[in-house]
Amino acid sequence: MLGAPGHDAAARAQEQVAADDDAQPSSPRGLVLASAGLLHRGDVDGARRAADEVLSTADPRGDAADRLAHNFARALARRVDDDKAAAGGDVVAAAPAPAGGAPPPAPRGAPTATAYLAYNQIAPFLRFAHLTANQAILDAAASASASGGARRLHIVDLDAAHGVQWPPLLQAIADLAGPAVGPPEVRITGAGPDRDVLLRTGDRLRAFAGSLNLPFRFHPLLLPCTAQLAADPATGPELHPDETLAVNCVLFLHRLGGEGEVATFLKWVKSMNPAVVTIAEKEAGSAGSNDCPADDLPRRVATAMGYYSAVFDALEATAPPGSADRLLVEREVLGREIDAALALAPGRVGEHSWGFEAWASAARAAGLSPRPLSAFAVSQARLLLRLHYPSEGYVAEEARGACFLGWQTRPLMSVSSWQ
Repeated sequence: MLGAPGHDAAARAQEQVAADDDAQPSSPRGLVLASAGLLHRGDVDGARRAADEVLSTADPRGDAADRLAHNFARALARRVDDDKAAAGGDVVAAAPAPAGGAPPPAPRGAPTATAYLAYNQIAPFLRFAHLTANQAILDAAASASASGGARRLHIVDLDAAHGVQWPPLLQAIADLAGPAVGPPEVRITGAGPDRDVLLRTGDRLRAFAGSLNLPFRFHPLLLPCTAQLAADPATGPELHPDETLAVNCVLFLHRLGGEGEVATFLKWVKSMNPAVVTIAEKEAGSAGSNDCPADDLPRRVATAMGYYSAVFDALEATAPPGSADRLLVEREVLGREIDAALALAPGRVGEHSWGFEAWASAARAAGLSPRPLSAFAVSQARLLLRLHYPSEGYVAEEARGACFLGWQTRPLMSVSSWQ
């Protein structure tokens, strides 16, 4: 059973940090933590030497523990190099990889579509978040329609990316349409930093909706800076009074620049009077809350290693040995996430600083009220795991009005609904 967020999560986190503190200094994990401690104390050369030792001994194609340590050591080496370059110092050449060769480091920027889709296939995190959030949106739209409200649905997606969340929702809306009145009109405002990606996403979704005979519109919202959206309402989406509004924040809020920006952003969301706000984030904080300061690098590395240890173990159990897709996902998706966790600047939120309790507290402070997920949403998440990720380790459970996905006893992601 997954532990509910709060005291049990805090106890597990304390045990994890204690275990990290007691890690053998010569083990790959111990060397990663030693590198983080040296870098935190300003010994960049010592930090790079410790990271290089991991890079030369931990097999990037080996077991989950080796692959985890290699990814963290590579992220620490990158951070050392970035710090040295910023200070005008010499960048150290990378350490030689173990026999068999390491996969090339992931280029900076967004993951490729191939890596993103592979992640969706071999790990349940995105599907779980999308499926559960979609059910919350369907329930809100049905409730509005039943009470005589608008039959038009407007979804503001704050991270449209490749749009993979929306075909299942469009299919469900088309399937539920009554023969007498037909399907409702759906409008999606898709936000993101790359206009070309948004336009391609809109084209694909329009074509799919057309195949369902579903009235559909897509509007791209170029969003290079999240702070700009809340600060300047003119940059926001076009709202119509005859639409049921859903605001989708799936793996988005952690990108904001600190508690103040989270508060401002959620107040802006509340000002639009949405019928439903969906929030999905990783349960990567050390105690389910914002208690892992960005300037405490050793604790941040220990916390992130505890989280990604469960993720790498899960992928180890669900993908076949030597899986090329798993290596691609770990390099381009998880490797980037680890880079971001270790490069986090003081004051930023980050995926590894907050957990459900912190997001829930911020939502309530902004004036949003919990909208409990339906029992069907939870059972649907469990069915997803049984059908597509048939490992006994994955667990989906409801707690405190949210749905949690975990590996064994470790919560890894939460989805909640607000209004």
